[in-house]
Amino acid sequence: MWFVFMHATQRPDRPLTAVLRHRPEDFQVEEIPATLPDGEGEHVWLHVRKRGMNTDDVAVLLGRIAGVPRRAVGYAGRKDRHAVTTQWFSVHLPGREAPAWSEQLPPAVEVLDARRHRRKLQTGHLRGNRFVLVLRQCAGDRDRAQTHLALLQQRGVPNFFGAQRFGRDGSNVAKAEALFQGTLLVRDHKLRGIYLSAARAEIFNQVLAARLDNGTWDQALLGDALQLDGRGSFFINQGDDPTVPERLAAQALHVTGPLWGCGDLATTGPVAALESEIAATMPVLAQGLEAAGLTQERRVLRIRPQALSWHWEDEHTLQLDFTLPAGAFATTLVDGLADTGACG
Repeated sequence: MWFVFMHATQRPDRPLTAVLRHRPEDFQVEEIPATLPDGEGEHVWLHVRKRGMNTDDVAVLLGRIAGVPRRAVGYAGRKDRHAVTTQWFSVHLPGREAPAWSEQLPPAVEVLDARRHRRKLQTGHLRGNRFVLVLRQCAGDRDRAQTHLALLQQRGVPNFFGAQRFGRDGSNVAKAEALFQGTLLVRDHKLRGIYLSAARAEIFNQVLAARLDNGTWDQALLGDALQLDGRGSFFINQGDDPTVPERLAAQALHVTGPLWGCGDLATTGPVAALESEIAATMPVLAQGLEAAGLTQERRVLRIRPQALSWHWEDEHTLQLDFTLPAGAFATTLVDGLADTGACG
């Protein structure tokens, strides 16, 4: 199940052991919005900083204060609970004045800005996230850690779905199986989506783990679906473009893996065979996703951290600063550098 993520990332060659999330301030996330509110419209957009609360809890709280149903509250992405995170929410308030948010919010939630906009904030409508992470009680080879970070910057990071996608104790995959087998009834549309996403993530992580093990997670094979950096489009590697290896090395191209669903795989030949073989080892998940009507999509196997920098605050405390695209997990970068005693 999801423990393939642990197996593939917790390798003995990591140069450090460390503690992550010693306190929420050690894991800071700032959302990079795709759109900013323009000051007019039926939706009030709120720029919120929260500490020790998850995104859904804050969305419910905002809806309660505004006297609107939960579906009237939008956000672009879920952010970690055990962190200090900054993100935008939207609340549908047509023809109504906004309440005095700060007077009714707990100290852990702070409204930094509030402006109106014509549209609701939709899930996925963000460019990425900026991270400031602090690793404490670091032990190991500091020189090798410096070299390792430089390599991560140069080569990229395996784009595993983090433990957050799989729920407490990784239970979301088991719940997805129960849902597909008809032994679990889920009426909540959002909760059902969470279980479907976990099933897809499990198959993807398995494929990425196999490509990591055979050394081809950043190497193009015949039949691979290659995606342009920062773009959603991809093309099939036919072996007739001599620039592909150079563009992969420069991270202008990335190999992709499957987000499982119905329809034919984009890949061909041995790559398609490998992906199909791995999905066949999880028939309940694969067939359940197909029956649910999800279609085949692709996700890059590698992420490129932007503006990656680091410095030692003291002999045992390392701060990392970097930006990742939407959908990428900061913990995958950390797990490639340090054993923090937990996955994700």
